[in-house]
Amino acid sequence: MGFAPQIRRVLKDDGSFVLNVGGSWTPGQPTRSLCHFEIVLRLVKEMGFFLAQEFYWYNPAKLPVPAEWVNVRKIRVKDSVECVWWLSRAPYPRANKQAVLQPYSADMKRLLQKGYRATTRPSGHVITAKFTDRGGSIPGNLLSMGNNDATGHYLARCRAEGVKPHPARFPPQLPAFFVRMLCGDESVIFDPFAGSCTTGEVAENMGRYWICCDLEPLYLRGAKFRFEEPWDEDRRNQILGDLVGADDGLSACSDTAQTSLPLK
Repeated sequence: MGFAPQIRRVLKDDGSFVLNVGGSWTPGQPTRSLCHFEIVLRLVKEMGFFLAQEFYWYNPAKLPVPAEWVNVRKIRVKDSVECVWWLSRAPYPRANKQAVLQPYSADMKRLLQKGYRATTRPSGHVITAKFTDRGGSIPGNLLSMGNNDATGHYLARCRAEGVKPHPARFPPQLPAFFVRMLCGDESVIFDPFAGSCTTGEVAENMGRYWICCDLEPLYLRGAKFRFEEPWDEDRRNQILGDLVGADDGLSACSDTAQTSLPLK
């Protein structure tokens, strides 16, 4: 909460503040803490942010924790969903869902080809036959993205240089989704808790301006490995291939691109 006033201060009027908060448990009890809900309530009620929309990141590769309740006593299931709060300084932040359209399902492709008989559902909603190809389907606010990149360049270079990797990295697909939906070509993307600088790597390879910082110099030492070479086509397709929105040019990392020094 101490950072919130400064984050709001540097936001443009149409800017967004995206916060990923994992859930937590009450110490010694198989009950959930309300911290991740209290954070968003305080950011809105006390700091003046608007909650543009809530998202949920589903990580199918997440380990079954907390071990005592899930594996030992077997009275809870694993916690595999984290909250992503999309906050803004004003009620109408810049956003473009067309940039994050997803490929149509096989059933939707069939409807587009063969057409659809107009009908009224039991709920009373009238479904017309006006199905047209709009370039892709609208994504939902549940983002399913695994976090199991065990063979990537970052981890390989950390092992080679004896640098301890950041222990809580999110997949690059997560910031890539929000960069595409919320940021224009001239936007500046700022990650004040950068860790291994996944956000900076994504922004750099999508041709966007970015600033990243972290208090831990060891994390930034490893973060530099992310900028030794630009994404190749396979890596680009791995990160952005599930989206069919407006294309982003693949920019090479410049010789002057660096992670920022830790804050003092």
